[in-house]
Amino acid sequence: MSGQLPEFYFRVRENGALVFRVDTENRQRRIEMDQIAAINIKNGEIKPQGNRDLSEDEIKAIQDWMAERSELLAQRDIDDIHRAVDYLNLTTQWAQSKASAEQLDDVTDDLLLAMHDLRSVLVRKKADRLMKANS
Repeated sequence: MSGQLPEFYFRVRENGALVFRVDTENRQRRIEMDQIAAINIKNGEIKPQGNRDLSEDEIKAIQDWMAERSELLAQRDIDDIHRAVDYLNLTTQWAQSKASAEQLDDVTDDLLLAMHDLRSVLVRKKADRLMKANS
């Protein structure tokens, strides 16, 4: 463990995090974590816990973490999409070279519907972007 612990710990959860102040300056030299806030990344909400009023430094640290977290999640989203393209290519290769008739029967309808849905959305979004660009 490194010698210096951060001032705040963010316990990630589905839509944000719980924020704890980390304290090692106590008699027992134990790590204590005091929950100071709950945050929601999607709507930017910061809820102080208990009867606490957050200081400007605490709010700034939380907002900085939220910005970094939002950027990380956006990077992960696009990474997932690039992986999906790879999976589509691997699926195509599998269907062409390895899949049995039974395996193809098992997945063909689901794949065709999913690909049709994706194609419809992509075509509509591209048309919208082209229309905006030409306006």
